[in-house]
Amino acid sequence: MPAPPIKERVPIKDMQKVFHYTDTMTRKPTRDNDPYEYLAGFGNRHQSEVIPGTLPAGQNNPQEPRFGLYTEGITYSAFAAPRHANFSTYMYRVRPAAAHNGYRANIKHKADIENCFLSLNPKVATLAEQGEWAPFPLPKEDERIDFVDGLHTLGGSGDPNLREGIALYVFMINADMDRRAFCNTDGDFLIVAQLGNLDIQTEMGMLFLQPGEICVIPRGVRFAIRLGRGHKVARGYITEVWGSRWELPDLGPIGGHGLANPRDFLHPVAHIDEILHADWSIVNKANGLYNAIEQDHSPFDLVAWHGNVVPYKYDLTKFSSQNATSIDHTDPSVNCVLTAPSRDPNTPLADFLWFGPRWDVATNTFRLPYFHRNSATEFLASLYGNGLGRSDEFLPGGGSVEISHTPHGNFSEDYVYEMRNQVNEPRKILENQMTIMVESSRSFLFTEYARSGCGTFKDQGTDPKVWDALPDKFSSYPNIQEILRQVKADKEARKERLEAYYDDSKLAQLVGGQKSA
Repeated sequence: MPAPPIKERVPIKDMQKVFHYTDTMTRKPTRDNDPYEYLAGFGNRHQSEVIPGTLPAGQNNPQEPRFGLYTEGITYSAFAAPRHANFSTYMYRVRPAAAHNGYRANIKHKADIENCFLSLNPKVATLAEQGEWAPFPLPKEDERIDFVDGLHTLGGSGDPNLREGIALYVFMINADMDRRAFCNTDGDFLIVAQLGNLDIQTEMGMLFLQPGEICVIPRGVRFAIRLGRGHKVARGYITEVWGSRWELPDLGPIGGHGLANPRDFLHPVAHIDEILHADWSIVNKANGLYNAIEQDHSPFDLVAWHGNVVPYKYDLTKFSSQNATSIDHTDPSVNCVLTAPSRDPNTPLADFLWFGPRWDVATNTFRLPYFHRNSATEFLASLYGNGLGRSDEFLPGGGSVEISHTPHGNFSEDYVYEMRNQVNEPRKILENQMTIMVESSRSFLFTEYARSGCGTFKDQGTDPKVWDALPDKFSSYPNIQEILRQVKADKEARKERLEAYYDDSKLAQLVGGQKSA
C-alpha cells in the first residue's frame, strides 16, 4: 500500500488566522510588522542603554554620571520589601522629572473616569442581571480623541486611595498623543489591543501593540499612545489593579513550562526622543482625577536604565494551552495568562484569561462548559472572530459580564448538538478568533457610562424562550413518578429499620424475628 502524500507546512502571515504563533514559521520573537527590538524574560532585572558605556559600573548613583546625565530612581514597592517583592528602576536621563513648571489640577477632558467603587458612591451601581455591550462607539470623524480623552471606566471594586481593588476600562481613539504623556499613579494598566495597531512610547523605550497582544504599564511609569502607521482609529480594553501587580500563575503539576512562558514576555530597549526641548504636558491620573505637569522638555529622555519596574508586552497567540486529554471540562483557570494576588493568599484579586484556538479531545464527555454560578465576576470580550459571548450580538469590540454567583451557561444550538452527539472525536475549536476574560473575586459596581452613557449596554436577563431547546426531560422520563415513590418507600423502610437500633425493645423484636426465621 503506497504511503500517503507528504503534506508540507505553509507559513501563515495573517495573525488572526493562526492556530498558534508557530504557524508563522518565523524565527523572530515578534510579528513581521513589529519595528522594535526587545528584551525577553518575565520578572527579570533588565538593563539597556542608548549609548554603550552609559550605565555606571558597580554602582547606581555615581557622583557624576556620564554625558552630564542625571540619576533618577523609581520605586514600586517599600524600600524594605523582601527581595522577591522589591521593585525599582534606576534611570539616567537628560533632565530629571522634578524639573517642571508646575501642576494644573482638574484639567478639561472628554474621558469618563471613575475610580471610587464603594457603595457610598451614588455614581456607581450594581447590575442585577447579566449584561452585554455591543461594540463600544468609535470617535466621530469630526472630533479629535487621543488616549487621555478616549478613556472610559466601565466598572470595578474598591478604591485606589485604599490601595486595594480593580477597575475595567475601554478606550477608543482616533488621534495621537501630541506632546503629552500619561502617568497612572493609581495602579498598573494591562492594555489589550482590539482594533488598530498602537505605537506606545514609554520612558524605558518603545512597544508596538496589535490586536491579539497585551502590554502592562507599571504604576508611575510615563507613556504616550499613538496610532500605528496606516491606522486611523483604535479600540481596546484595560484592566487596572490597585495594591497588587500582575504575576505569572504557578504551574503546579503542569511542571516548568506551559501557559504563558516567561521567555515570551518582551520589554523595551532604551530609546531617546529626537527632539528633547519642546513644551510637554504630563497628564497624571491620581485617585481617578486628572491633573497635569507642564514642562519644557520631553519626558522620554532616558539614555540608560536598569531595574525591574519596566513595561512589557505579550503575544496571546504564543499561549501554550493545557487542557483535558481524557474526560471532563477543565476549569477556565487553566487558561490564565496573568494573575494579580489579593490580600487573601487563597484568592487572587484578578486573573487575565485567554480563549483562543486549541484542540478539544475529551471523550465520553459533554465538552461545552456546564451551567455554573461562579463566585467570581467575569468580564468577557472578543478581540476578533466569532467570540465566546452568550448571544449572536456578541461582537468584537463589545463585552459581557456576569457578577458573582449570577447563574449562566450556554443554551445555543451547539449545546443541543453536544447533548445528542454520541461520539466525541478530536476537533480544533475557537479557530480564527481570540477572546479574553477578566475574572475577579470582587463583586463589581458599574459606572453611568457603562449602564447608559456609551449607548451600547443592555441588561441580559435570559429570555425564557431559549429554554424551549432544553426542556425538563426528567419529568417525562418513563415511570419516573413510580421510581420516586419506590425510592421514598425504600427510604422510609430503611429509616424504620435503623431506628430499631436505638430502642432496646424494637431491637429485641428485630433480632428475635431473625432467629425464629
